[in-house]
Amino acid sequence: MRLSMKTAKSFGEFTLETDFTVEGQRVGIFGTSGSGKSTLVAILAGLVAPDRGEIVLDGVTLFSSDNRINLRPEQRRIAMVFQQHCLFPHLNVRNNLLYGYKRCPAEFRAVDFDILAAVLKLDGLLDRGVTNLSGGEKQRVALGRAILANPRLLLMDEPLSALDDTLRFQIIPYLKSVSEQFGIPYLFISHSLVEMRLMTDTVLAFEGGALVGQTTSEELARKRMGQSAVGYINLLELDGMTERHGMCVYCWKGGELLLSVGNRDTVSGLFELSSKDIILFKKHPEAISARNLLHCTVIGLFESASKLGVELKCSEGTLVAEIVPEAARELGIEQGSVVYAAVKASAFRRLATNGVTRAEPPCQ
Repeated sequence: MRLSMKTAKSFGEFTLETDFTVEGQRVGIFGTSGSGKSTLVAILAGLVAPDRGEIVLDGVTLFSSDNRINLRPEQRRIAMVFQQHCLFPHLNVRNNLLYGYKRCPAEFRAVDFDILAAVLKLDGLLDRGVTNLSGGEKQRVALGRAILANPRLLLMDEPLSALDDTLRFQIIPYLKSVSEQFGIPYLFISHSLVEMRLMTDTVLAFEGGALVGQTTSEELARKRMGQSAVGYINLLELDGMTERHGMCVYCWKGGELLLSVGNRDTVSGLFELSSKDIILFKKHPEAISARNLLHCTVIGLFESASKLGVELKCSEGTLVAEIVPEAARELGIEQGSVVYAAVKASAFRRLATNGVTRAEPPCQ
C-alpha cells in the first residue's frame, strides 16, 4: 500500500493539515484525543471532503481539489471498523458478514467467506443473532464484515477502545491475522502506544491537527518514554508456568521470572513491565526484597526527555530500564557494562492469556 495525502480541513478554530507519503501493510495513526485522527479517517474514507489538497492511494486519485475529483465512499473501496461495532441488530451473524460482500462488484470478491469465518472463529456462530454475542464476538463480526467488502484498504478507528483489557488483547491477533492472510493493508488509529507496537510497523504521529513525526512504533515508544507517566512498556511473552514457594514461575527467553501468585491461572500469556519498575545495581546486592534479580549486559542507551533509557540483554531477552543521567554517571553505565536488574514479582501486569491449563515441565 502506498498512500499520499496532502490536504487541509478546518472546523471552526481547528485545522487538520496532512502532508505525507507512507508505504506498508501495517500503518498506525497515533495521537491523543483532539489531535485529528478521526478527521483524517473520515477524509480518507470519503465521509468528509477536505477544503483543498490531494489524496492518492496506490496510484488512484481519490480526491483532488485542483482536478475536481472526489470519489464517493463506495468508489474508494475503503472499509472501516469503528470503536462501536455498529452491527445490524435485525440480521444474524451470517447476514451481517455478507452485507458488504453482496455490495462488492464480483470482480473484486477475492475473500472466501468460509475461510474468513474460520480465521475469525465465527463459523459456529453464523446463525446466531448479534444481540446474543459477547463484546469480543461482536467486534470480530464487524471486522469480518469489513474484510468481506474486499477493500483495497482497511481503516480501523480506535477499534479496541470500547473493550476491556482482556477482550482488547484477545482481538489483536484476529486483527493482524486477517490482514496477513488476505493481503489487505490497514491504517490502525489509536492513542495507545502498546496497541501501536502490537499492531503496526510504521506510525504517523499527530498533535493538534499536525503531523509531528513519521517513525516506527518502537522508536515512538522510546521517544515518548521520558514524557509518559508509565514510562516505556516492556512486552513479554511468558509461558510454562509452575508454582514454587507461593510464587508463579514463568519461562522467559532462556531464564525464569517470578510473578505474584495472582497469576496462577495463566499458564502462558502476554505481560507488560514498565521501565520505571526495573532497578539497576552495579554489583550483586547482598539482600533485596525483589524476587527477580537478572544478570544483564547494557547493549544500548537512548535519551528521552530528561530520562535515559538503558537497553539490557538478559539471557536471551531484552528489557528497557529507565534512569536519570546522574544515576548512569554514578553507576558507570555505558554500552557493554554488566549490571543487575531487580524487578518485584508484583510489577508485571497480564495483558492477554494464551492458555488455561497447567504446564508440566519447568523451563529448559
